[in-house]
Amino acid sequence: MTTSTTSRPGRIGRTAALSALALAVSGVLSACGGDPGLDVRMDNAAIRPAGQAAAPMKRSEPTRVQIPSAGVDSGPVLPLGLTGDGELDVPPVDKADKAGWFTKGVTPGEKGPAVLVAHYDTARGPALMKNVKKMKIGDVIKVGRADGSTATFTIREVQQVDKKDFPTDKVYGDTDRPELRLLTCGGPIVDGHRSDNIVFYADLVK
Repeated sequence: MTTSTTSRPGRIGRTAALSALALAVSGVLSACGGDPGLDVRMDNAAIRPAGQAAAPMKRSEPTRVQIPSAGVDSGPVLPLGLTGDGELDVPPVDKADKAGWFTKGVTPGEKGPAVLVAHYDTARGPALMKNVKKMKIGDVIKVGRADGSTATFTIREVQQVDKKDFPTDKVYGDTDRPELRLLTCGGPIVDGHRSDNIVFYADLVK
């Protein structure tokens, strides 16, 4: 799907970029595609957000992603924008062991939904999120930042959805506190790519 974007300053510009991303999000991790006999499934689960949110952090780009429960400790974090066709860029296949960050949104720790994406697998084999099924509610995601600080999040919701039914507003809509979205692929292989997205919703705790 092709969309067009025009850079505009401030909140309007960011909203325009996110709107363009929403139109392309069904292919957010289209390069995922490994063992055709493996159907990656996770149970949807959620808990209520904590009543007291951690204070937002200043803008600082992500440099490293650590998820102890999934054995993830990877850096640098790749900057991702929109392609010339207006679609969300993704980590290249030869860097499938890295996470990417959507640069048109907030940085992890800032107020709003910061978006990270990573492959489960590719045609070359397992990728960064190969142990995604080990992740669960309450697990920690740590994001190292360029200013030397670390944004620590805890997962409060896991959602697996068909890419055709991607919850765009829920993932990319503005929030009144710092949150993280980590997107990867799941489901069976259909036409060479995994049919689903797995979305982790996490809240900043420190």
